[in-house]
Amino acid sequence: MSDADPKPIRDYRDTVFLPKTDFPMKAGLPQKEPGIAARWEAEKLYDQLRDARRGRPKFMYHDGPPYANGDMHIGHALNHTIKDMVCRTQNLLGKDAPYVPGWDCHGLPIEWKVEEQYRKAKRDKDSVPLLEFRAECRAYAQHWVDVQREQLKRLGVMADWDHPYLTMQPESEATIVAELLKFATSGQLYRGAKPVMWSPVEKTALAEAEVEYEDVVSTQIDVGFEIVESPIPELVGAYAVIWTTTPWTIPVNQALAYGPEVEYELLEIWLHVSDQGDGDLSLEQRRNPLMSSLDKRKVLVAKELKEAFRERLNKDLRDKSTQPVVELSTTLKFLGTVKGSDLAGTVARHPMHALGGFFAEPRPFLPGDFVTTDTGTGLVHMAPDHGEDDFELCKAYGITPKFAVEGDGKYREDWGWLGGQGSVINPKFNAPDGPICSDLREAGELLAASADYKHSYPHSWRSKAKVIFRCTPQWFVPMDKPLDHLPAISRAEQRWENEGGDTTIDEEAHAGSPSLRELALAEIERVKFIPEKGRNRIGSMVEGRPDWVLSRQRAWGVPITLFVNRQTGEYLVDEAVNARIVAAVKEHGIDAWTPETAHSFLGDDYDPAEWEPVTDILDVWFDSGTSHAYVLDSGRWPDLKWPADIYVEGSDQHRGWFQSSLLESCATRGRAPYDQILTHGFTMDAKGMKMSKSLGNTVDPIKVMETYGADIIRLWALSVDFTEDHRIGDEILKGVADQYRKLRNTFRYLLGALDGFDYDSEGVGYGDMPELERYVLARLAQLDATIRAAIDAYDFNEYVRALIEFCNEDLSAFYFDIRKDRLYCDDPDGIERRATRTVLDVLFQALVRYAAPVLVFTAEEVWGTRFPANEGKGRGSVHLLEMHPLPAEFANQALVAKYAALIALREQVTEAIEPLRREKIVRSGLEAEVTVPASAVPEGFSDADLAGLFITATVRRGDGDDVTVTRTSDSKCGRCWRLLPEVVDDGELCARCADVVGEIAA
Repeated sequence: MSDADPKPIRDYRDTVFLPKTDFPMKAGLPQKEPGIAARWEAEKLYDQLRDARRGRPKFMYHDGPPYANGDMHIGHALNHTIKDMVCRTQNLLGKDAPYVPGWDCHGLPIEWKVEEQYRKAKRDKDSVPLLEFRAECRAYAQHWVDVQREQLKRLGVMADWDHPYLTMQPESEATIVAELLKFATSGQLYRGAKPVMWSPVEKTALAEAEVEYEDVVSTQIDVGFEIVESPIPELVGAYAVIWTTTPWTIPVNQALAYGPEVEYELLEIWLHVSDQGDGDLSLEQRRNPLMSSLDKRKVLVAKELKEAFRERLNKDLRDKSTQPVVELSTTLKFLGTVKGSDLAGTVARHPMHALGGFFAEPRPFLPGDFVTTDTGTGLVHMAPDHGEDDFELCKAYGITPKFAVEGDGKYREDWGWLGGQGSVINPKFNAPDGPICSDLREAGELLAASADYKHSYPHSWRSKAKVIFRCTPQWFVPMDKPLDHLPAISRAEQRWENEGGDTTIDEEAHAGSPSLRELALAEIERVKFIPEKGRNRIGSMVEGRPDWVLSRQRAWGVPITLFVNRQTGEYLVDEAVNARIVAAVKEHGIDAWTPETAHSFLGDDYDPAEWEPVTDILDVWFDSGTSHAYVLDSGRWPDLKWPADIYVEGSDQHRGWFQSSLLESCATRGRAPYDQILTHGFTMDAKGMKMSKSLGNTVDPIKVMETYGADIIRLWALSVDFTEDHRIGDEILKGVADQYRKLRNTFRYLLGALDGFDYDSEGVGYGDMPELERYVLARLAQLDATIRAAIDAYDFNEYVRALIEFCNEDLSAFYFDIRKDRLYCDDPDGIERRATRTVLDVLFQALVRYAAPVLVFTAEEVWGTRFPANEGKGRGSVHLLEMHPLPAEFANQALVAKYAALIALREQVTEAIEPLRREKIVRSGLEAEVTVPASAVPEGFSDADLAGLFITATVRRGDGDDVTVTRTSDSKCGRCWRLLPEVVDDGELCARCADVVGEIAA
């Protein structure tokens, strides 16, 4: 080799301590997760956790039962991820937080699905024996319980899947019956005929929680009721005008309501004709024959609504004119003013009075505080069968319902007008040219009609069909009857607790029994709501709700196990009879109660001929509302206790499960069955629109798991602000997957850097660590405090945000970047490198715990990679670990503040280097010589420290205010690639690397 030949540069890569791990960068979650879940199930991980936490402080979560009807949807996935997170984080804190899952199995949705199968097979449900039908419903529910259970396991939810609670289990049904009989025994139950929401399609009463509201376009009509008696003589012969959007209720009208404070006007209608063509047309030819009676007719309407009424008259005239070349209009001539209260004693007659019988009876004017002048005419027609206000007002004046509309929505066959016709919810039946309006128009009493009124209307959330208010005999729980059966001392204690008393209970001062409404409202004030707005939501619902309708007219559900005296109508209260009923249901389930077998419970003390068994079933909200009794308070699950610390569901459950549980527990136990309520919003599509199969914008969580993995769904669910409505879509999921990759790479780096680390031989104590290591531990202490506060507040969005931010910014972009040189190139036995690895071990132990409740599969993979069970050093599942408090010495706010200033300066240096890197003057910061303002450097850092922290060749302090950068002229070490004055030529070794390579060679 000649002197001119370049000296060969040795490759030192085999001397560098690069990270080493089998943990792959590519996650492959869809393939790995099912195997991990199967291992958990085989190893009975949930049971292991219960054993590990036994004897610890209890945290009691009670699961709200999802309906066993169909596959898991994205709302279920979010819901159960949050529930799982609640329990996992409490277990992580070292508490005993069991999770017993449950399902709602009775009720109309399942019955409806079985009936659909019958209809497809052309079978008549009514011809199927009751027990056979129940068996098919039970099988249908069990099928979907099994399907959903497997889907939730796949989502990574850790629960007692082998022992869930089902509302259709005989033990559950027996407790439901026992709770019902508590209401009956205490007198908190009555049978009455009141208007309830009724589905003519499903032929049953519905609870408010089973109803959803949608916009519809209805027929609006103005109808005249001729006044035949009045203390105001001028009104006799005039027509009281009512306005309604439910024409089908006119055949059941029994009275008219006025507002006592409303000002009414007596008006005369004048009909005007304007020629637009042939002037030879006569008046009778020019106007609609059916409207001829309008001319000079006297009407009574509210002063504030007369113009709106006139506009409807004119529209109807235009729509119905037989001569298109003629324009018809009206003028309302003022005749006088009448105050509402002066209408007392006025009587009108029904528009169809000529039919005789019911329709010929007088229609009295009644004062109604609910009458307003917002819409209509200021006069309201009263049909006590079909409205709450109507019912209560008519009841006060001795007017009773007529039960004219049958369960299928048709009028009774014997009804005098339109008997046997309907259905009343059919738009054609109510249309301006339908039978009701046609008959009214022919009678000369339909003043205006148009099918153009858009408004919100209740629908059954199952059948999607419109519902009606229909008066039927039902079983009710009174909201305003005093709860005299609750022990006085219990009531006093509860009130005292609610009012924040000290240690003494003044029973006399707290005497008197609250009503169910009052007690429920007091409990709502006591319970903690997350978010807080839930308190007002459920409070307003309870404050204004009517009596609780318990009965349903179906077959698949827990029967109302009562006997009613055929003569008096009173129900039987007998402890022995009740005990026999409960025991039979516990053994045989709801099949113990049928019309054929029910009388067997009466025993010898009662004559079956005198007692009729009730055939109705219970509202399914009563089933689930009593779940606290048969899950927490039954002893079936020894790990559970009553009451629950928290209930977790969607915000719609303020009118559903939260409320039914509250009312049931208050009525039987004097307090709510929970101390906290956590609610989440609804999942919308990426554009913020409600998901709908018809719109094709649904997101299937099962497909998402097949594409991305369950951990991605979990990370999404816990990253969004789930207390509000939130979004999901392909781009959102891609963003979540990117965040996941960054977290995964953090763990991959830790695993590689900790290869072979053993604390006993390599660990460094806190006092011997460099300052940067102590700073990172201080930041970890801050993260730990944030995580704990987020757990306490159930702020999982903040939990995940803090975790991701720490991994990305504090570790990947800062600490890992700075310490790569030390990890790769320092002497393995040197205290500084050992200190770095010690900190990485602390970080690993903390971060894997923080991540475990969120990324349940990935955290298990990470833990198993470092501590594989098959190598004899396995430490069990990551999900058995606890989050122990960090050493107090880690917390160092002064150090955090000091490094915050340094990091700000580091960012300025990075920005200053970037232009030179883009222009290829330097390839990286290692080739940069940097001058920084001396005033910006915190105390305690040498220039060499700064160069290491900024990852530059050198750092000098200057007098100016700017950061300046030039390219260094130093040569590059062939092993660590740092450019240093001590390196003579590129490729030579710096002193540190020379020593390490020498030791390796030796």
